[in-house]
Parts: sequence; C-alpha cells; structure tokens
Amino acid sequence: MKAYELLYFVAPTADDDARAAVQKRIEGVIADAKGQIDNVDDWGRHKLAYEVNGLTDADYVLVDFHTDPTSIAELDRVLRITDAVARHMVVARTDRD
Repeated sequence: MKAYELLYFVAPTADDDARAAVQKRIEGVIADAKGQIDNVDDWGRHKLAYEVNGLTDADYVLVDFHTDPTSIAELDRVLRITDAVARHMVVARTDRD
C-alpha cells in the first residue's frame, strides 16, 4: 500500500451532518479498498485565495491514508460527484511509504 494525502473543502454553509456524511463516505471508499486512514485533521474555516463556485471561504479537511493505487480513481470519482465537496486534491506521499 502507498501513502496518500487528501485535502478537500466544503462550503461553510454546509451543516455538521453533511460534513460527517462526506467523511464517512471517504472512510467507506478507503475501507472498501482495504486501505487504512492514518490521520484526519480538520483545519477549520479559511479564506480562499480566489472565489470558487461563489465561495470566498471554506472549511478544510486533511486526510492522511494508505491504500492501493488502484482505489484512488474510485475515491476521486466519489469526491467529484459529492455535492458538499467544492474542491479536492489527492497527492501521493512517497516520504511516508
């Protein structure tokens, strides 16, 4: 398994239930691929450098995890179709393998 880092942000208008549902969905996709979540770090609300989908600030979450490289495509697909997630980025962390 390889180490990855996922950073995503949701609109500040999203309620706690929506944020929890997104996190549970991410955990489910990683668990289905027999991956493991190492750390979830809620960065809180920050101002965006530029407007994204009409948002000027957003709530950021950083997730460190290990999984097979083949499951990243499914995770990316799920995040793209999740309405609560405004933007996301998955990065391979070769320094943590």
